[in-house]
Amino acid sequence: MYPEQMTRPMAAELENAGFTSLKTPDEVSAILDQKEGTVFLVINSVCGCAAANARPAAITAVNQGKKPGKLVTVFAGVDTTAVAKAREYTFPFPPSSPSMALFKDGKLVHMVERHMIEGRPTQMVSNNLIAAFEEYC
Repeated sequence: MYPEQMTRPMAAELENAGFTSLKTPDEVSAILDQKEGTVFLVINSVCGCAAANARPAAITAVNQGKKPGKLVTVFAGVDTTAVAKAREYTFPFPPSSPSMALFKDGKLVHMVERHMIEGRPTQMVSNNLIAAFEEYC
């Protein structure tokens, strides 16, 4: 578990962009069990690729064109039970953080795994998300 004083600014970066932090498995289920609408989930992380690529790409994407109806996040290494529950919804993709998932009408329709974020230009990751939002939102 990471200390909150270290991770708080990282969580706030997404919260300030309109994301809701989910802290419990029940909160995750309440959002991801919804059968109508779109939900964009960011599994946040303390790693460098989250800071350099994932969070900036997610924020850029939600501020361009179409966007999901709900923006939510869980924090790996902080909200451990909420992250475990969120990863049940992203199965069959292996656990990775950071990662991002788009759900439509209760179904996973797009997944961005860590290997698609790490070492990639932020704009490339953002463009991937924007294209998914255009298709599904």
